[in-house]
Amino acid sequence: MNLSSMRAIIHQAQLEEQRSGRLARLLGNRLPQLHPSIRLPLENGSQSLLQFVSAYIEQVPDLLEAAARVAGETGLQAHIDPLLRVAEEFFQAPRHAEAGLAALLDDAYLAQRLIEEVNDRYLVQLGRPLIPLDNTTANLIAHQLIGEPYANSLDQAIFETVDGLLDPARMTSEERQTCRACLEDEETRQAWQQWPCLSRQLGMELRLGSL
Repeated sequence: MNLSSMRAIIHQAQLEEQRSGRLARLLGNRLPQLHPSIRLPLENGSQSLLQFVSAYIEQVPDLLEAAARVAGETGLQAHIDPLLRVAEEFFQAPRHAEAGLAALLDDAYLAQRLIEEVNDRYLVQLGRPLIPLDNTTANLIAHQLIGEPYANSLDQAIFETVDGLLDPARMTSEERQTCRACLEDEETRQAWQQWPCLSRQLGMELRLGSL
């Protein structure tokens, strides 16, 4: 993966946002229409949303890099690498005319949701996620920010991609044993403690009962 190129794209988008404030205005306009399930800090709600979107996007290359490392350590590179390449392609091919961070939100959502879906598939097969990262709430908030029905079409693209490229049931018994041993290793668990829940870190919550 060309993660340096991805990070350069993010950096340029952040610089563009500093110059134009395009995303800040977009989020400010959308703030009154946000679903009541999204709970923001009492002060500076629009600024909190901007910080969330920027951090959500900035996290993607680090997350893909970590996922590739886990795939290598667990012997699952052949299974996971094709999906990570798809995530990279999603991220580097913005699907909107908007420039900067506003354009990258959709692609970051695709990449983050891809990791979430991979986790769900391996959780069924191994009893634990491949990557112990809690990004579900952050993805639900991003889904709300993107808006329906477009966000639903992105989810459908994820389902079709994972269905076409990943079938954990095809793991060999040796791969399954190696993977479980790695995921249960204490060093692996400690390494993933650096990935706190992004939404909680930024003081944002989602009241699922309000969906």
